[in-house]
Amino acid sequence: MISNKLVIEKLPVSKVTGVTSQKAALLQELGVQTVLDLLWLAPSRFEDFRIQPWTEVRDGEKVTLNANIQGVPVLSRYGGKRSRVMARFFSDPISFQAVWFNQPFMQPLLQGSGEWMLTGKWDARLRQLTVSACERMDAGHTSVRAGTVQPVYPLVAGLTQGWVRKVMQIALEKFATHAVEWIPEEWLARLGLLGISDAFVGLHQPRDHAHGQAARKRFAYEECFMFQSRLFASKQANKKTGEGIAMSIDREAVRHMVLELPFKLTTGQKYVIKDILEDLEAPSIMQRLLQGDVGSGKTVVAAVAAYAAFTADAQSAFMVPTELLAEQQARAMKKFLQPHGVEVALLTGSTTERNRRELLAGLQLGLIHVLIGTHALIQDDVHFRKLGFVVIDEQHRFGVQQRATLREKGLAPDVLTMTATPIPRTLAITIWGDLDVSTLREKPAGRQPIETFWLRHDQLMSAIQRVKESLSEGRQLYVICPLIEESEMLDVQNAVDTQIQFQQALSSYVVGLLHGRLTNAEKEGVMRQFVDGTIHALVSTTVVEVGVDVPNATEMIILDSDRFGLSQLHQLRGRVGRGIHRSRCWLIADPKSENGKQRMQAMTDTEDGFEIARRDLELRGPGDYFGTKQSGIPTFRFVDVLLDAGIMEQARDDVADLWRDGKIWTDPQFSELRGRMNALQIVEQRMKD
Repeated sequence: MISNKLVIEKLPVSKVTGVTSQKAALLQELGVQTVLDLLWLAPSRFEDFRIQPWTEVRDGEKVTLNANIQGVPVLSRYGGKRSRVMARFFSDPISFQAVWFNQPFMQPLLQGSGEWMLTGKWDARLRQLTVSACERMDAGHTSVRAGTVQPVYPLVAGLTQGWVRKVMQIALEKFATHAVEWIPEEWLARLGLLGISDAFVGLHQPRDHAHGQAARKRFAYEECFMFQSRLFASKQANKKTGEGIAMSIDREAVRHMVLELPFKLTTGQKYVIKDILEDLEAPSIMQRLLQGDVGSGKTVVAAVAAYAAFTADAQSAFMVPTELLAEQQARAMKKFLQPHGVEVALLTGSTTERNRRELLAGLQLGLIHVLIGTHALIQDDVHFRKLGFVVIDEQHRFGVQQRATLREKGLAPDVLTMTATPIPRTLAITIWGDLDVSTLREKPAGRQPIETFWLRHDQLMSAIQRVKESLSEGRQLYVICPLIEESEMLDVQNAVDTQIQFQQALSSYVVGLLHGRLTNAEKEGVMRQFVDGTIHALVSTTVVEVGVDVPNATEMIILDSDRFGLSQLHQLRGRVGRGIHRSRCWLIADPKSENGKQRMQAMTDTEDGFEIARRDLELRGPGDYFGTKQSGIPTFRFVDVLLDAGIMEQARDDVADLWRDGKIWTDPQFSELRGRMNALQIVEQRMKD
């Protein structure tokens, strides 16, 4: 272990030569207050200015070349202030055109002969380099970048890349060797990790690609270790409190309830119910995540759990993100539970004042056993007699504080969170490490596969003709309208226009309309007509995304489907294929971007929600995928949640070993670790603020 009296985690960044008080204030906007914070300021990427031979140059890739100018540079102006400078260069053995867009000042600089370093994107067909950076290399000119790999840092107004690079160089030379190593030497050897000083050099000035990757791996492990330490501490504290309700469940009554269901449970559902019942009977608080693909049967699992709580004289609360889904959930729970004497009620923002008063009184007296609702459940005047079980559906749609407020309605109730946005189990354990994770992969018997087709807009009528065949056989159709922009009014108008269009195309059938600006009663009326078959085709915005269950609806057309994320498309598609008839989903899109094309291809390739989620993570990245602000999912600086699953699992195992024997809090060799954990928490909090 390295020991040094110069504590750089407490040393103000202004101690670095060149950092004035004004610059220090700007760095603080990036979360940098101390010298250690500065060393932790990871480059977002690197610019490679090493000269490449033509044998390594690939079409469409960024390259750096040494070349001699030939001929006279030409400046062209077009479209107002836009311009283009073009000049011919020779780099043995190839002559090519170099182009600078909107940089007219380059024309006089390129006059005459001379050698240049050019960096840009190579177009093999045109034999053209679109230049993004350049330097003159002939006599009398000193190159700053040629042959180097330069870090690119996050900036705020008032800071430049050149200044940050210079300051970082000074910090590395003067302070990197003072960074205290918290990982024991035997761990570094076992894990194949760099020491912290070498890792800082590799982070900012890697000798080569391998050095940079090794540095990132070291800091990724460090970040994973701190993250898992906090999750493990939270989980252990929960288990030690003993404040949970150890329910006395009537197992025989639960068994009879399951046997009387109108269908058989899948093997996966049985296993998950077994785990949940054991959690409910344990004295510690249940914190379980149930993730399952669209149509995997999460609702009936939650219903069985609620009935189990009922047999132990405990109330249950279900919180879902929208009124339409709350109504759907309430109908399902009444179907499953009311035959067994369980009183189910619905509370939303649309509940009338009279009904609300009666409902709240019955809830407080214990006459209502299961309450289902939206955010209305967490209002101050909602009081339970004995809330013992909480279900949070589509938990990523609620903020951390909203989930906590609902739990506070009871005396440490058991909590089941559910999501229909599945991710691989190892990743789920990583992200929701303080939860026990259950996964449903099977679909209930009788569920039909969904054929998915991607068509261009000019092929829409051919899809409608195919859909008419299904309608003539008594089936029904969803038409999903795209989101135009962040304007509910415009989205509604788009749905209205689409409904008129489809009513004309399907003149023999009734085409209904569903959108977010309808009243609760209007939505209920439209859905009731669709369920009973009075409406044959339903034009809707994304309010049907989750939970809506119409088994006779076998066709879905999603307009401008490239406007939706992959997981949302998969959720929408899950509204069909819920009955015994063949189902189809028609994606209508003319994607302009490669990302949009990949999303359409993924949807036609697979129906597996876990595979869809994996591809969505790759395309969007974890921040957008999880909705960091709402879900409380951390934004890692060094960890890639897809690529670093192995590192995260290793860190989790190491944390568990330390906690098991208590060394993390007692062994002197881990004193540096305890200090580093505190320092990282402070930095992370500053970043969040």
